Amino acid sequence: MTGTAVPSFSADDFRARAHARLSPVPSATAFDSAILPDHGDYRLNAADMDADLLARARPAAVLVPAVARPHGVSLILTERTAHLRAHSGQVAFPGGKIDASDASPAAAALREAQEEIGLDPAGVETIGYLDPYITTSGYRILPVVGVVAPEAAYAANPEEVARVFEAPLSFLMEPANHQRGSRLWEGRERFFYVMPYGEHYIWGVTAGIIRALYERLYR
Repeated sequence: MTGTAVPSFSADDFRARAHARLSPVPSATAFDSAILPDHGDYRLNAADMDADLLARARPAAVLVPAVARPHGVSLILTERTAHLRAHSGQVAFPGGKIDASDASPAAAALREAQEEIGLDPAGVETIGYLDPYITTSGYRILPVVGVVAPEAAYAANPEEVARVFEAPLSFLMEPANHQRGSRLWEGRERFFYVMPYGEHYIWGVTAGIIRALYERLYR
């Protein structure tokens, strides 16, 4: 009698899955304002996706940094400082707007990671892209998945990041840990994933991207 194979969550397994299932370049529809997403928490909010939201979405990129640890792969996450105008105090991946000077969305994500947590781009192997994520605040985010060298150093830039922490991939890729929450947004109830990890409340955009990573690599 055979059952479903249990992922090892090792660096080798993660890298193999990512190479096989992620696009090495942004998909042809990554910046197409007519394409609606169909992954992550968008399936929970189909009525919220409209042409106006897509038309005003500005390009951005985040780094999804995976690092090998003795217990398996972990993802590096940040907690934004309380004084930022947008998403203050929330858990996030390093990232931000794509500048005209950035050679690619991956270059933008690596630049932002260096600015926010001092992560040297030379210590990151970028593997591929998830599908774009549209935020209600008006951004079209391209998540760039990268493997971080275990010896790479990082530290919070206090201007933007209150603290940096790691969460095990084995926890984040377990669908039983993908709770669903909701709140009113501009008069409508919006649903989202919530992944509480210890004292960290992972939700919203970050949880949506993590859910998309699960759907692409592990479901």
